[in-house]
Amino acid sequence: MQTTRKRIHSAENSELALIEIRDVDKIYDLGEVKVEALRNASLTLEEGEYVALIGASGSGKSTLMNILGSLDKPTNGTYLLAGEEVSNMSRDERAKIRNERIGFVFQNFNLLARTPAIENVELPLLYSGSTESKKLAREMLERVGVGDRAHHHPNQLSGGQQQRVAIARALVNNPSILLADEPTGNLDTKTSHDMMQLFKQLNEENGITIILVTHERDVAQFANRWIVLRDGNIVADTRDFSEALIALETRLM
Repeated sequence: MQTTRKRIHSAENSELALIEIRDVDKIYDLGEVKVEALRNASLTLEEGEYVALIGASGSGKSTLMNILGSLDKPTNGTYLLAGEEVSNMSRDERAKIRNERIGFVFQNFNLLARTPAIENVELPLLYSGSTESKKLAREMLERVGVGDRAHHHPNQLSGGQQQRVAIARALVNNPSILLADEPTGNLDTKTSHDMMQLFKQLNEENGITIILVTHERDVAQFANRWIVLRDGNIVADTRDFSEALIALETRLM
């Protein structure tokens, strides 16, 4: 299989945490009601980790992922990405960070319906001005196992094949971080397992940091670290899956 291009890090950044958030709140002002989606969250992630954010619906896990992916800004607190303060950046600066450093995979694939797989994968490269977009897109489709579907439209692909195309698109800019929000939600059990094996391979062989949002325990167990959220609070941060499950169950007590 093809391998992704190597990332080069300067010596001065080698000792920095990849992600560091401190005392982060996210409050949504809905007029008469204010919703505290995230409360006083603090977290440090090193490069190459495979982390699952788990919790019930409304626990704050997707809000946390949106902040880590610079799709949203915290109301209070700080967010450092490789030593850079993200929370004070402009919309354009955050868009540049996303394009250069972060890949996204979503439950609904978000592929352009009338566009072949290879052109869907090319899209991020068009924004970066790459002169080898077609070649890189084809290599990435091969990398995730759907090279023979390059000229198929999404409605000609199975759910698993569409998700592989979406993963290829997320990886084509060689990001250091892959954020996946319920990526197996529309897949059957076998295909979900195949996706998680692919994520594990990308993490172990290519060193990509993976942050996975899921409510499915059999999907979450592929990670190496589990962060449990409840009512906007981080209530557990552990490398022991059984401890994570206990923290999840305490919400029922």
